[in-house]
Amino acid sequence: MGTQDKAGTSLKKLALGEFVRNIRARVTPQMAGLAHGQRRRTPGLRREEVAQLCDISVTWYTWIEQGRDVSVSSAVWSRLADVLQMSKAERAYLFELAEATDPDHAKEQYGSLPLSLQGCVDNMKGPAYILDRCWNMLFFNAELDMVFNGWPGRQAEPNLLRFIFQSSEAPHIVVNWEQRAHRSVAEFRADIGAHLDEPDIKEIIEELLGSSPVFQHWWSRQTVVEREGGLREFMHPEQGYLEFDQITFRLATHLDYKLVMLLDKQPDSLAGE
Repeated sequence: MGTQDKAGTSLKKLALGEFVRNIRARVTPQMAGLAHGQRRRTPGLRREEVAQLCDISVTWYTWIEQGRDVSVSSAVWSRLADVLQMSKAERAYLFELAEATDPDHAKEQYGSLPLSLQGCVDNMKGPAYILDRCWNMLFFNAELDMVFNGWPGRQAEPNLLRFIFQSSEAPHIVVNWEQRAHRSVAEFRADIGAHLDEPDIKEIIEELLGSSPVFQHWWSRQTVVEREGGLREFMHPEQGYLEFDQITFRLATHLDYKLVMLLDKQPDSLAGE
């Protein structure tokens, strides 16, 4: 297994080196803001020029293109992507091959989501909503508002963590609230591991630590779990007991955002068909 793992890593490094080399070949000195200088065999940038623009040694950059197993920081990968003027897809592919987190990914503004997503959520059958990495509820439909007894619609900026840990309604609406609260903290920690130093993340954590002993208790346990679907139960003050199957998807173009859908559970008579 160790040999296979080592071989797999080597192949990925080689693919990374070849990818960077091909991208370099298409970037002209003029594109990079350099003087044309002496005549060139090929129109692309030289390794020395890329290394200089990325503020790394030529040897280090050469090793990257050769697919050697060198340690490169996310900041250097980010500079390299900028210097080589990679597209969004190319940049994502670079960081995927490098097995690193793009530091610029955190700079995306939440307002960049198209407003047409509200129409998509509205047209979904059953409760649905979209969360950002702070668990702000950016879009939600009327069915979801009903499940939470109108709570999202009464908020200027509804946040699911604030509902769970600050709203007096939550323990009455969410069945097995204690268990869901524990699970929510662990899922949130898993979501924001790469962004703990970001101001919006620090702000919501500090707020909840100061306002909710329950959040403080579970946050201190350092538990991390993946977000999972499955049964979600609610006790609505008028509708009574409600249960759904929860399914969560990440948006392909904005991986920090999640589309959450609550689907009606199939009657037992249909489950075996």
